[in-house]
Amino acid sequence: MLKFCWSFLCCLVVISAVAQNKTIVYKESQDDIVNPERGFYIPTGTKASNYILLDAAQLKLYRSKPQQSAKASYAVTVSLIYRGYELDTFKNQPLSISFLKNLQKDFDAVREAGLKIILRFAYTNNAKGGNCTDEYKICPPYGDAPREVVLNHIKQLKPLLQKNADVIAVLQEGFIGIWGENYFTDYFGDASTNGAGKILDSSWLHRNELLKALLTALPKSRMVQVRTPQIKQKFVYGPSAVVKSLPLKLSKAFNNSDNARIGFHNDCFLSTADDYGTYYDYGSSSQPRQPANEILRKYIEADTKFTVVGGETCDDSFSPQNDCAPAGYAEEEMRRMHYSYLNAAYNNDVNNDWDSSGCMYSIKRKLGYRFVLRKAILPAKLKKTDRVNIDFTLENLGYASLYNPRPVKIILRNTKTQKEFIVTLKANPQFWFSGTHQIKETIKLPAGINPGSYQMFLFLPDANVLLSNQTEYSVVLANENMLEKTTGYNYLQHIISVK
Repeated sequence: MLKFCWSFLCCLVVISAVAQNKTIVYKESQDDIVNPERGFYIPTGTKASNYILLDAAQLKLYRSKPQQSAKASYAVTVSLIYRGYELDTFKNQPLSISFLKNLQKDFDAVREAGLKIILRFAYTNNAKGGNCTDEYKICPPYGDAPREVVLNHIKQLKPLLQKNADVIAVLQEGFIGIWGENYFTDYFGDASTNGAGKILDSSWLHRNELLKALLTALPKSRMVQVRTPQIKQKFVYGPSAVVKSLPLKLSKAFNNSDNARIGFHNDCFLSTADDYGTYYDYGSSSQPRQPANEILRKYIEADTKFTVVGGETCDDSFSPQNDCAPAGYAEEEMRRMHYSYLNAAYNNDVNNDWDSSGCMYSIKRKLGYRFVLRKAILPAKLKKTDRVNIDFTLENLGYASLYNPRPVKIILRNTKTQKEFIVTLKANPQFWFSGTHQIKETIKLPAGINPGSYQMFLFLPDANVLLSNQTEYSVVLANENMLEKTTGYNYLQHIISVK
């Protein structure tokens, strides 16, 4: 009897505790939300020989007012810019102090505007024609810089990259070849028919040396994007790596290792069957150059679930494949390849087709992450000493997860005094991949919290302390009536009573 009564009392306690919980169901927003580190970007560039500084006032307009390029039928409001630096005057000498000072001024302007930057350095953006064997008639000399010069430039850039990593979304490998696209190069192995027709082991080793230097120049919280999947394979597994080399695994994702920090940018997205050689085997000393489209596509599909992907379209001739469904599969390709960003201004023939055929609005919303809070089960009343059970059901409708680290915080604000208390959850939103996720945690109330009523907020600020209180850098959930604009908090539409 005593045992029965004890069990009965236990059940009463459980029922009583459960009864104190409240279930809130949230309404999804259909808005195109300007969230950090995702979406369409606006491209900008400058030459070392004619340096034009970024203008913070103009950059602010990119984030606050829809922008439309001359040939575009659509407008975008963005959180990202691309910035290309052509180091045309430094091919045989160190970077100048004035150039480095101007680069810092650009970073300052980006920070002031509340944006982030996709960064690339190259030595030439000009392709020369002539009577050569390359199928595109792009002929040497191409105009990039010797290996020793490049490595020295990376050393010079390292302090600035470290100092300004807060506003760097991602660094593209660049440096090698025309446009920094790692193909037509005078010094790192010419895979075209103008050269060896493949990349020899010695050149792969030099390329790997450069990529390692860039990974070292950045903090471990930031990724480097390479132009082709094989560049990553040859770095991770060595020059003789085959195209069937294994992609990154979930158990190794976001662990700050070199493998986990190498992403991918495709500058000819959906332009031909293999995106102008993006998915191609460029060989090694012992292996021939050969097609590898399907194999490398599968590699990228798997690897990029855990790394950053972006780029631009470059040719509309691959139509209808690069169109909206049902004629094409543009959105499906973005989903499978986990695209976080695309160029808003190139190629407008392709992008305009997305606009006219009806999928542009969907692409705008789904590039990168799009977090919708579906439901929360939260306590309504508790004591200061009680543990708090948090239960969220969240869906990511975007093509990708977050690629840079970001904390998840619960904010408790006293309804009378407005004093705030913060609890950081263990959840890592980098693992909130496309699909539905349940976030369940048990937390302690912060020390010093007084009895009273507290509004509850979910807050995903920037991981960098310099930006953590700037609202432009916090993640907005795709829900109605949740955003508190003055703080960047997402109001959970719930008040908790603490006794």
